[in-house]
Amino acid sequence: MNTTALITKISSLPPSMLEEVNDFVDFLKTKTKKEPIKERKFGCAKGLIVMHDDFDAPLEDFKEYM
Repeated sequence: MNTTALITKISSLPPSMLEEVNDFVDFLKTKTKKEPIKERKFGCAKGLIVMHDDFDAPLEDFKEYM
């Protein structure tokens, strides 16, 4: 679809629907806006994850299946 045909369709809409088209175009603009990727620091999550010593131990709930 070319721009002229799209403009013709939009201009034939009633004023109440033009506002909706305007809002939708604004939504599409924000959707396509790409935010820059922040550079990550190595080790920034250190200390947030804890693995207990009994991590590999069998669970009580599954004893009947073993």
